Amino acid sequence: MEVVQVSFWVVALLVLLALAFDFMNGFHDAANSIATVVSTGVLKPQQAILFAAFFNVLALFIFQLKVAATIGKGIVLPGVVDHHIIFGALIGAVVWNLITWWYGIPSSSSHALIGGIVGAVMAKSGAGALIGAGIWRTVIFIFVSPALGFLLGSVMMVAVAWIFRKRAPLKIDNWFRRLQLVSAGLYSLGHGGNDAQKTIGIIWMLLIATGYAAADSTMPPAWVIWLCYIAIGMGTMFGGWRIVRTMGQKITKLKPVGGFCAETGGAMTLFIATAMGVPVSTTHTITGAIVGVGATRRASSVRWGVASSIVWAWIFTIPATALVAALSYELSLWVF
Repeated sequence: MEVVQVSFWVVALLVLLALAFDFMNGFHDAANSIATVVSTGVLKPQQAILFAAFFNVLALFIFQLKVAATIGKGIVLPGVVDHHIIFGALIGAVVWNLITWWYGIPSSSSHALIGGIVGAVMAKSGAGALIGAGIWRTVIFIFVSPALGFLLGSVMMVAVAWIFRKRAPLKIDNWFRRLQLVSAGLYSLGHGGNDAQKTIGIIWMLLIATGYAAADSTMPPAWVIWLCYIAIGMGTMFGGWRIVRTMGQKITKLKPVGGFCAETGGAMTLFIATAMGVPVSTTHTITGAIVGVGATRRASSVRWGVASSIVWAWIFTIPATALVAALSYELSLWVF
């Protein structure tokens, strides 16, 4: 594999840019972790943010780095990646995250990063430099993760309604206010475990391409792992209030029992995807679960107009970030 000779300072700046994306990922996706627990009144916003950030970082000790391996070695052919591609991919993802955050749209930071990588690689070497299996598995899970979240969230809701059908509503509400702390913790754990690894993967890709890590290494450097988990946890602590309102109340009104079922269904989906090494969207997953919970009451309880606008954002994420990344790649050729 050809190693590109690059200044240490260029590599350091790109690592910082990747960590900034990771921070923004936590900031942008904080709503995914805390929207239900805040909207149901179980925790105050600041409490929920600290709670979610803690479990984001705790995921470091729970999950294997299969998602990082997929990003680092499973999307682009060896020898193609260079610092220009990394720059283009990160700029594409960051720009899309900023646009969707500003307008309060719960889009996918994960697929923004994938789209960025695809766009930058195609600008340099064309589609032949991409690993089809890795790309298609990620694309397929754009549909699988919200569908699975929907299924698990709705099944949980139906099961809970049947099990507690003879209990007083007030008592059930009090129980699930406590149980929602468990489900919110599990969801934040899954969020940190899947999303932090995407940034670990792209930094690992950069270090291999520039000779700062061995091409045959089976693990990224420990400092990369720690910094990425800390960065996403810090981003979550700063929150993303524009998106919290959309996720927590605009799609469907949630009570503690509904929040518990949505978070548990979403967490189960994230655990499965992370174990498989698939980089999925935590936004897609929790949105599917929330819609699934709402739909068990009646279809009209879900604001399908809001849900459909979110779906359109999902559809445009990869092509939009790919375009910005391709332009950023060309720009980087003139910069460094």
